[in-house]
This record gives sequence, structure tokens and C-alpha cells, in this order.
Amino acid sequence: MPELTARVVRASFPKGTLAIRIREVLGPVFTDEDFAGAFADRGRPAISPGALALVSVLQASTSPSWGISAVV
Repeated sequence: MPELTARVVRASFPKGTLAIRIREVLGPVFTDEDFAGAFADRGRPAISPGALALVSVLQASTSPSWGISAVV
């Protein structure tokens, strides 16, 4: 993560968040290379697949209705 991004996040969330704590403890959980085969290598660049995976996990862990519907 770029230093400027880290500073902005710390300034915006001085008490931290679940996502920040996960990143601090585990480091990058999902890497883009883990999902490289699922994305085309030409055309417009995609949003980071690793970031999308982490967002999906965080949504499932913080939103009971979304998490339940994902399991059913």
C-alpha cells in the first residue's frame, strides 16, 4: 500500500476498522496473482481482483443479511 494511502486511512479512521486490523495483522490476504486466471490479459484493466475478494469477505462478515443470503 502506498504510504500516502496509509496516512489518509489512519487520519480518516484513527480508531481503525475491521479491514484495517486485518491488513495490519495478516498483511495482504488475497493477491491479484491468486485470481490472474479469472481475468483477461487485454482490454481495460480490471479492479484489483485481490481487493474485490477481500471486500466480498468483509461484506459477508459485517452484513448479516448479505452473509446469510450468500450461504443459502
